[in-house]
Amino acid sequence: MKSPFEHRIAACQERLEEGEADLTVCFPSPNLTYLTGFEESPSERHLLLFVPARGDPTLVAPAMYEAELSDLPIADLQLQLWTDSDDPLEAVENALATDSLGGPDPETVLVDDRMWTTFTQDLRKLLPDAEFGLASTVLEPLRIRKDDVELEALRRAGELADRVSLEIRERGDDLIGTTEAELATEIDHLLAAEGGEEPAFETIVASGPNGARPHHHGDSRAIEAGDPIVLDFGAFVAADLEAGTGRYPGDQTRTIVVGEPPAAYECVHETVREAQRAAIDAVEPGVTAESIDRAARSVIETAGYGDAFVHRTGHGVGLEVHEPPYIAAGNDRELEPGMVFSVEPGIYLEGEFGVRLEDLVVVTEDGAERLNDTPRGWETGR
Repeated sequence: MKSPFEHRIAACQERLEEGEADLTVCFPSPNLTYLTGFEESPSERHLLLFVPARGDPTLVAPAMYEAELSDLPIADLQLQLWTDSDDPLEAVENALATDSLGGPDPETVLVDDRMWTTFTQDLRKLLPDAEFGLASTVLEPLRIRKDDVELEALRRAGELADRVSLEIRERGDDLIGTTEAELATEIDHLLAAEGGEEPAFETIVASGPNGARPHHHGDSRAIEAGDPIVLDFGAFVAADLEAGTGRYPGDQTRTIVVGEPPAAYECVHETVREAQRAAIDAVEPGVTAESIDRAARSVIETAGYGDAFVHRTGHGVGLEVHEPPYIAAGNDRELEPGMVFSVEPGIYLEGEFGVRLEDLVVVTEDGAERLNDTPRGWETGR
């Protein structure tokens, strides 16, 4: 039986043929991980995956990775290894000349969107007559619809965030006097204790007036009674793959209050909650991303807070915390089953407080499935 990575490479090759491109080249990035299960940070060393429209994929890599790469579950993957005493461009040139890549003269080459310029320039030097484009033209339509393995990981990441969210909410009055930075550190520890590999992004704890800054970095401000507290966090979990890697994040936001909230808070919180509900209710295959943004934004505008909703309604989530589809005005992309994205409307009142509610959702055959299931109200305590 073929591995998920073999299926993904085959789908990539099919899209290359459909788009009349000859070759796509990935370097250490989520694209490389998606196609091979190999995860590594970019460096000055040449580590390049060549996937031709027809033929076997070839991975040019430093010899120090031989053990890991030999275990990748891709039967036809060809390795072109080089040592630090070699000229890596010779390894790249040899790979391009192999029959498995269709010969030395591809006409159209699609390079990883985030490939460092030095590697792109090397390819241009070796392929002076080729036309270059971006790998996202073939890989984005594949990555944007999650397969069953990816969805299972995203569900586990959502459940993990839920458990931590409940624990923080239940502390109630015990949160008073804790600084934002201290609470953010505690959340990170809880995410790890619940099985998270590492935080998916810098945990956001924004209390009182700091909540009016959507991406506030927790500081020394101590939480006071009556403060609205925006809590935005998640952790990566590993996908359940037989071999290879792939980590998927949780991403949840709740806004809670310890004690009695300030004037107007309950109205603002309910407006955001209604906006989120309206957006998720609008999700189904065939509708556009911008229509989901409009569903949330119209509720907030009707309530008189349109100018205080200062960001898009959501972003796709997968191997990256932010990836397509972006749930924003002007994005006419139609939603399809298997797409996963956040729905996170917010209202931010400068000098007072902010409110944001966020859940991840999966587009199903007839609607949406939420990946988070904790209370969305503001009340705290056991």
